[in-house]
Amino acid sequence: MRYGVFLPNFGDFGDPWALVSLAQAAEESGWDGFFLWDHIQWDGSEGDAAPRRGAVPLVDPWVALAAVASATDKLRLGTMITPLPRRRPWKLARETTTLDHLSGGRVTLGVGLGYPPQTEFGTFGEAGEDRDRAVALDEGLAVLDGLWSGEEFSFDGERYAVTGARFQPAPVQRPRIPVWCAGWWPNPRPFRRAARWDGVVPELVGGATPTPTAVAEIRDFVSRHRDVGESFDIAVNGRSEPGGNACRIGEYVEAGTTWWLERFDPGRFSALEQVRGRILAGPA
Repeated sequence: MRYGVFLPNFGDFGDPWALVSLAQAAEESGWDGFFLWDHIQWDGSEGDAAPRRGAVPLVDPWVALAAVASATDKLRLGTMITPLPRRRPWKLARETTTLDHLSGGRVTLGVGLGYPPQTEFGTFGEAGEDRDRAVALDEGLAVLDGLWSGEEFSFDGERYAVTGARFQPAPVQRPRIPVWCAGWWPNPRPFRRAARWDGVVPELVGGATPTPTAVAEIRDFVSRHRDVGESFDIAVNGRSEPGGNACRIGEYVEAGTTWWLERFDPGRFSALEQVRGRILAGPA
C-alpha cells in the first residue's frame, strides 16, 4: 500500500507557498502522494468541525500543484476530487497534460459530481441536480480520454460536442493519466462508473471513512463490474497516527486498499505547524 497526504485547498491551506513547503516535507518524510481538494469556494458550513461563515482564503489546486511539481521529484500529485461537471473537459485535458509533463508523469486525476451542489454549482447559476451532473461527469470523462489520446477525436453527446479535435502533446502516462472516481458507498452507480476507469475514492454515505469490511465489499463489487484486467486502485482517506494504527492499516491492506490518504480536515489542526509535524512523522 502507498500513502498520500490529503489536504483542503482553502482556509489555512489556501496559500500556495505553504502547500509547496508541506509537499516538500511529505517527500522528505516517505509519503508517496500529495493530493488537494478542489473547491471553488468554501464558507465553512459543510464538513468543518468549527464552521466559519463567510469567505475563507482559497487556492486554485491546479496552479498550486504545478508549483508542487516543480519543487518535488517523486510524489504522485492530483486532485481529490475535481468536480468535472463544473469544468470544461477540453480545458481540463490541457491542464492535466501540462501538469503531467511538468511532473514527469506523476499526475492522478480524481473526479466526482461535486459537493455541496448549491455551493459548487447553484451559486453560479449552474444546474446542480444529480442527473445533470452525472451526465456531465460521464461525458466529460469520455472527452478527456479522447483528447488525451493525441489522435483526432470527435464526440456528440447530450452535454458536450467535439468535432475533429486533436490535442498534442499527449500525456506522458500511457494509455492515459490515471482516473479515480469518487463515490459514497453503498450507492452502486458511482462504483459502476469507477470500474470503467483506474481507481475509486470511496467514502460511506455522509463522508465517513469506509471500514475494512466495506472496502472488501467495494473491491468485490468493482471486480464484478470490471471487464479489464489492469490494476485498479482503492484510495481510502482517513486519519492515522504513526505506530498507533498499524494493525488497523493492516486490515485495510488485506481488504484491498492500495492507497491510504491521510486526511487533514479544516478545523482538525489549529496551525500549519501541527500539520507539518504530522507529515514529518511519516506514514503510520
